[in-house]
Amino acid sequence: MSQDARFDEEQSTERRARILGFDYVDTSKIINKILYKEVMSNDQIKNLKAVPLQADKSNIVFGITTTTSQQAISHIKQTYLDQRITFAIISDTGYREYLNLYDPPPKIEYQEIDINKTSSPELVNQISEILNQVKADDMLAYLVQQAHRLGSSDIHLETQQENVRIRFRIDGVLHPIANLNYDKYRVLLSAIASAGDISTSSKDAQQGHISQKVTMADGHQVDVNVRLETVQTINSMDVVMRLFNMDESMYKLDSLGLSPTERKVVDDIIAKPSGLVMIVGPTGSGKTTTLYSMLESLSNDERKIITIEDPVEYQFKSITQISVRTSEKSKDSVFADQLRAVLRLDPDIIMVGEIRDLDTARAALQAAMTGHLVLSTFHANSASAAITRLADIINQNPLYISAIRLVMAQRLIRKIDPDSMELYTPNESQIKLLRQIVDTLPEQIPKPDLNNLQLARPIITDKNPYGFKGQLAIREQFLITDLIRSILESTENVVTSIDIEKAAIKSGMVTMLQDAVLKVIDHQSTLDEIYRVIG
Repeated sequence: MSQDARFDEEQSTERRARILGFDYVDTSKIINKILYKEVMSNDQIKNLKAVPLQADKSNIVFGITTTTSQQAISHIKQTYLDQRITFAIISDTGYREYLNLYDPPPKIEYQEIDINKTSSPELVNQISEILNQVKADDMLAYLVQQAHRLGSSDIHLETQQENVRIRFRIDGVLHPIANLNYDKYRVLLSAIASAGDISTSSKDAQQGHISQKVTMADGHQVDVNVRLETVQTINSMDVVMRLFNMDESMYKLDSLGLSPTERKVVDDIIAKPSGLVMIVGPTGSGKTTTLYSMLESLSNDERKIITIEDPVEYQFKSITQISVRTSEKSKDSVFADQLRAVLRLDPDIIMVGEIRDLDTARAALQAAMTGHLVLSTFHANSASAAITRLADIINQNPLYISAIRLVMAQRLIRKIDPDSMELYTPNESQIKLLRQIVDTLPEQIPKPDLNNLQLARPIITDKNPYGFKGQLAIREQFLITDLIRSILESTENVVTSIDIEKAAIKSGMVTMLQDAVLKVIDHQSTLDEIYRVIG
């Protein structure tokens, strides 16, 4: 409680004491509080809602609150007949402070979650016990603190028949952390809903954002900065909390792992910033990190950059950022309306957090046609699929087609820990598959030698039970070439994503599968990871 709030409470309590005809004591001014445990037991202090403030052989002063019952006062008078009894009103906060002194709550030992034991039932039970002992704000702060420490991207609260399962997504894979009973989960859910401005009774899917500092019972301060996604299930409300990482070093082009060919394409866009650039992929594929890294490289004193985001995940210096709040009913127009308003502010570069609807896509293309660089994300399985979904908007319009500068699709796969790996010789079928993919690489890409090839696989160690550490992106970059432009402008046949992808490969595009295979051959990841992520 802040000092101002405590001062207001004490003043209100003093006024109430005068009305009731009692003395008043401001316990916040009593520096050394004396405990008279021989006068009253802890159970009596709790049940009677009264606490001895002063006591000697002849006199006892009891502190009571405005909610202490008349029966409790009468009981105290009948119990202490040999002493002169007086009563003084104290604030509810003052009473709770004394109660904690007489009967201190058990000290919570916040155990650090060990990633090596996240599948261990013992650890799950230990973390569950900790969560069941602490208040809701501490539960939330502890989960966020541990998730950040483990490098987790999401916290999943999943309602089941008997309890609520908590899992962390680490390097793209979910790990069990704890189980909560429903009574405790309702308390946590209420705190999350209050902080994130969502409703616990809503039957619709909801989005929210929590940004606050929490001081836990052990004194640790935790920055809670998460995006909320909720959905109502047959048991209760499921919640996914997406963690925002505020590490500025993440948002550098050098940190993206771009190949020399991919980096040249991005550098050319930065050198001549105009047109539409879309980063394509599912949720959790690193799209926002890629966009932010490009923004960081584009930012200088000569350019005006404006972003439209839902919500703002990271604040940049020298960039104007607009946070929009969309809902299921309004999301079809909010981004487009904001984009049209932003264009009147004469920006050089605009970032639209996500193209979700035709109206926003059309507005983004129109802005790109007029000399602006427009950056955005888009949900699609591949770069060619994104172009197909935009085909209705392009509608064989050569101006729209020429406005598209780059579509970059990406996924994240787990990276092998070089300290937890071993080399092995792949079997004949694996070699055959790799050779088929490598043989289709564009001419300008050096083909690796598959003779005497060895691949890497993770091994289990005490330090790393999974053999993976971190994630890396696999990508494909789609550029509008003359061949692709002629296909998109053709009115003879319906253009499919397969047609577009074939033309892109013929024009020199390295597919996401080819990029992934090159990384596997380079011992950065495994074939199983490719199967898991892209099939």
